[in-house]
Amino acid sequence: MSDTFQSRHLGPRGDDLPRMLKVVGAPSLDALIDDIVPADIRLSRPLTLAAAETEFGYHQRLRAVASGNRVCRTYIGLGYHDTITPPVIARNIFENPGWYTPYTPYQPEIAQGRLESLLNFQTMVRDLTGMAVANASLLDEATAAAEAMALLMRVQKRPGATTFVLSSRVFPQVRDVILARAAPLGITVREVDNLDRAAMDADVFGAYVQSPDDHGAVLDLRALIARAHEAGVLVAVGADLLALTLTVPPGEMDADVVVGNAQRFGVPLGYGGPHAAFFATRERFVRQMPGRIIGVSVDARGRRAYRMALQTREQHIRREKATSNICTAQALLANMAACYGVYHGPDGLRDIAARVHEQAVRVATAAAALGWAQTNAAFFDTLRLEGSADRVTRVRQAAERRGINFRYGAAGVIQIALNETAADGDLVEIIAALEAAGSVGAAKAAAVTPLPDALRRTSRFMTHPVFNAHHSETEMMRYIRRLERKDLGLDTSMIPLGSCTMKLNAAAEMMPVGWPEFARLHPFAPVDQAAGYARVFEELEQSLAAITGFAAVSLQPNSGAQGEFAGLLVIQAWHRSRGAGQRDVALIPQSAHGTNPASAALAGMRIVIVACDDQGNIDVDDLRAKAAAHGDRLASLMVTYPSTHGVFEHRIREICQVVHDHGGQVYMDGANMNAQVGVTSPAAIGADVCHLNLHKTFAIPHGGGGPGMGPIAVAAHLAPFLPGHSVIPTGGSSAIPAVAAAPWGSASILLISHAYIRMLGAQGMTDATRIAMLNANYLKARLEPHYPVLYTGRTGRVAHELIFDLRPFKAQTGIDEQDVAKRLMDYGFHAPTVSFPVAGTLMVEPTESEPLEELDRFCEAMIANRREIQAVADGRADAKDNVLKGAPHTAEEVSANAWSHAYSREEAAFPVPNLREHKYWPAVSRIDNPYGDRNLMCACPPVEAYEGES
Repeated sequence: MSDTFQSRHLGPRGDDLPRMLKVVGAPSLDALIDDIVPADIRLSRPLTLAAAETEFGYHQRLRAVASGNRVCRTYIGLGYHDTITPPVIARNIFENPGWYTPYTPYQPEIAQGRLESLLNFQTMVRDLTGMAVANASLLDEATAAAEAMALLMRVQKRPGATTFVLSSRVFPQVRDVILARAAPLGITVREVDNLDRAAMDADVFGAYVQSPDDHGAVLDLRALIARAHEAGVLVAVGADLLALTLTVPPGEMDADVVVGNAQRFGVPLGYGGPHAAFFATRERFVRQMPGRIIGVSVDARGRRAYRMALQTREQHIRREKATSNICTAQALLANMAACYGVYHGPDGLRDIAARVHEQAVRVATAAAALGWAQTNAAFFDTLRLEGSADRVTRVRQAAERRGINFRYGAAGVIQIALNETAADGDLVEIIAALEAAGSVGAAKAAAVTPLPDALRRTSRFMTHPVFNAHHSETEMMRYIRRLERKDLGLDTSMIPLGSCTMKLNAAAEMMPVGWPEFARLHPFAPVDQAAGYARVFEELEQSLAAITGFAAVSLQPNSGAQGEFAGLLVIQAWHRSRGAGQRDVALIPQSAHGTNPASAALAGMRIVIVACDDQGNIDVDDLRAKAAAHGDRLASLMVTYPSTHGVFEHRIREICQVVHDHGGQVYMDGANMNAQVGVTSPAAIGADVCHLNLHKTFAIPHGGGGPGMGPIAVAAHLAPFLPGHSVIPTGGSSAIPAVAAAPWGSASILLISHAYIRMLGAQGMTDATRIAMLNANYLKARLEPHYPVLYTGRTGRVAHELIFDLRPFKAQTGIDEQDVAKRLMDYGFHAPTVSFPVAGTLMVEPTESEPLEELDRFCEAMIANRREIQAVADGRADAKDNVLKGAPHTAEEVSANAWSHAYSREEAAFPVPNLREHKYWPAVSRIDNPYGDRNLMCACPPVEAYEGES
């Protein structure tokens, strides 16, 4: 039917299939799938999923489900605060496919808008924390804290020290993740009340302290940090960006690393995410910093240009020697937070912070008058009130009647964290709830004081013009749109990235993420207020279990690499439960994603590489030999299926059996799960655990470099070890520690995958897989006469993606894969994946949502590109001054009075006729990466750099 979601999601129309199958050389779609997928792993029956729902029907049902969430006025804090997303940001970024559908900016010439905004984020964080450099965001605050611990271990001043001291008043979710990450790295975590004394011990390399801390106290850390440094101990600080507009920043107290969460800068709570964490450090540690860093360089014409610097795909280069397995960021959310800072500016942020602090003082004053003891000597937004247990009970009852959530920790304690959404009427209600417990003792209003002068910030911040020029909605709207127009997303054209699955992110899937019933829920709200979310989680877990063939699912890991890490920890916990804790060897094929060995290393495993044969398949003889050689130390095999080379290996069940025969478990990397759904499964191939990239197979958008989600699915024997959480219980009976800050990770975007599955249903999910493979083989059939295809299966087919080998062209003409990638920008396309998994190649994945017309347009561009290469080979084009070496070409360059190239302007800008109707212009010419490496600048350029620019 034409009105089904399946008909909207799948690109090729029904009458396109005969033509495509003819080109492919298959009598039917079923016959093609039979050629591609080994018979011994095929599913024998359809997926057991709920019947497909229409978009309208799904939204109606989800509205009813959402009503099970009760959005209260929540003042729990713990790093999460209700916030106001300015409508100009909500409409033009959060809800705009021009911002949420682009890919990670590995091709910077067509990502200048996002890169500029992320540079704004880095500059804002650097200024507010008082540090020298900041990165372009991390997954969440707890992950950032764990990365801080790992960085301090690497750069420590006490070689051999292995103890990390943790303040007893860090947030509980931060403690969870630090503990999960420390043990595999051989780090001992010591929790103490008195950091001063513990920091002097000889075995300590670093310390972590929070301010405002778990109680809400703002701390003067200067003396503590000075004493730690005297002893050779480095210090990381968890901080609050809004508080730092009023309080002395940790950088001015000589901290070594500062981390935290940018959520309260206009990013909805979303029951835990996605939110952009921040990480800032000293300049001398910049090359050790995890995640992505945006830097400033120049393009081929000497104009300023932005790019990702230093850590670009660091784990794909260093693999098991990588310092982090962080493969993504939270770019969309970092851009929202950056634009929040741009829109409000330093004065606006200071005003918001001052209002929040003043409200906290008012509540503290009223509480003191009622006889509550406020224990925080200095506070920003959070009060800790002590009284009798009976009084706390009466307050809780009164608050709940008013739809208010406070935090109730130790007996006789109430914590109240104010936020920017609180109005005078809310303060009246908060105080009324406190009054319900009556008054005890003499009034103590005089004891309540604002921040002391010693903790008040005097230094300026966010002085760059970008934070002081866009404060009206007109100015902000135009600034956001100006950035957006510099970028290329799925709203512009196909993004043919192999291994990355840039499929349609349907509007119907995206809309519920912004519904207040889902967006405004605090992750640590009482669970009875989140019945709607619980229903979504249950349905999604059941669906993912059915799709994978496994017994249980954890939705907690909030990236693919974090899912890898969690899956390996689950395997290790299972081995330990059986008295086999010595099993620590991970077998990893040469072809694996770089995050596989990086994650295994962070899980404390010994990595043994398994060879691949000339066809790119796992060398089974080598696997057998290495599995036998490591005997009772074999923990797991990490395998991607279909393989990273884009084919279904026919011996996969044998491969899994070899590992099982030697007592190991099989971890399947789910990066290519979109070629499995409905036709085979991880369980069918013999795996025990897998992670699922929801931002690939299950339609969560890439957001220009994040968010992502990486839930894990496991066989029944591993289910007891699924990740737990210390604030909201989750996971199995023998749960490993939490791997993410929130109990269900980035909960709000799970709605997208939930919608995708529910609206496609079993047949739609299976057809999506089948069409993805048809589209890939259609590209192969059309382009193989022009570009060698590197790997195919036994029948000459590829799975859902394929690799074109450009190495022969470089040897003949000097044209390489980067030249072809940049030239495709002139044709209006994002480049395929460059030099992965094989150097000198392009990896292409068309996805099921691209229509035949777009597939043909891409083929025309690639064929025209091949003719341009041939012109160089034949001597008809100059070997150095040709359209490929000169690409991409900007509108400014093509329209300039001077034109010095040997080829024409028309050849540069309009190589195929369809570009005259719709032309995307790259914002800059080819970027000079070596210049950026030699002149590292990771913040907004100084004002004088803008002189002479429009």
